[in-house]
Amino acid sequence: MRERERIPVVVQGRSSRRRATLAHGLWAGAEIAVTLGVVVLLLVVHQLWWTNRQARQGAEHKVQALEREWEDPADDTGDRGDWGEGVPQDTGDVVDETVPGEAAASPVRDQSGARRTPPSWDQAYAVLRIPRLGVVAPVAQGIAKKGVLDKGYIGHYPQTAQPGEAGNFAVAGHRNTHGEPFRYINRLRGGDEINVETRDGVYVYVVDQGVSQTSPRDTAVIARVPRSIVKPDAGYSEPGYYLTLTTCTPEYSSKYRLVVWGKLKSMSPR
Repeated sequence: MRERERIPVVVQGRSSRRRATLAHGLWAGAEIAVTLGVVVLLLVVHQLWWTNRQARQGAEHKVQALEREWEDPADDTGDRGDWGEGVPQDTGDVVDETVPGEAAASPVRDQSGARRTPPSWDQAYAVLRIPRLGVVAPVAQGIAKKGVLDKGYIGHYPQTAQPGEAGNFAVAGHRNTHGEPFRYINRLRGGDEINVETRDGVYVYVVDQGVSQTSPRDTAVIARVPRSIVKPDAGYSEPGYYLTLTTCTPEYSSKYRLVVWGKLKSMSPR
C-alpha cells in the first residue's frame, strides 16, 4: 500500500509578521514623504511664480493708473499722485531685505527750488524705470512689506530725500519673489541711467558706484551723503543729489545687502 503524500504546512512565525509590519510601515512612510514633497513643491511654486505674477500685474496696473492720472488730473482711478501734508507713523513691518534707515530729515526743496512735502503713507506716487534691466515699477512711500514691497512696488525710505531733492533719494525693493524688481541691479554699470517720474517731472540719475555686499547694519549707505561704514572707500564725502537702490544679497538670502548709487544728471518738468 502506497504511503500517503504529506502536504507541507507553512506556519507563519514572528519573523514573517515583523517583515509584513516593516513593509507596511515603509509604504506608509513613502506616502507621507510624497505628500510632503508635493506640499513643499506647491509652496515653492507659490513663492517663486504666483507671487511674482500677482505682484507684477498689480504693479503694472498701478503704473498705468499713475500715467493716466498725470496726463488727465480729472482721472481719479488710482491713488492721488500729489504730495500730502505729512507722513503718518509706519504701522507695517519693515522689510528684512533692506537696510534700516537713519538718514537725516528730507530736504524741503528740489533742484528747481520748488518746496515739497512727502507723500501719504503707502501711497504710490512715482515710477522708477531702469532701461538697461527693463524694470518699470511704482514707487510708494515707506518700506513696509505688506503695504508696499510685497505688492511689487519699490519702497522709499522715510526721511530720505524725494526725487530731485538735494540729499539722497533712497529706495528698496525685493530681489526675489513678489515681483522682484531689484533682482538684477547687480548688473548695473557706471553710466547706466535710472529715471524717476512723478507728477511734477522726470528726474534722470546716472549710476556711479555701489557696494556689492555689506552688512544690514551699514545704515550710512542711505544717509544724506551716502557712504559705507563697513567699506570706507565706498561712498561720498560731499553733499549732492544722490539716488540709492538697496536689496538683499546673495539671491534667496537676506544675510547681506547690495547697494547701487547714482547721481542726478538732469530734470525736466512734466
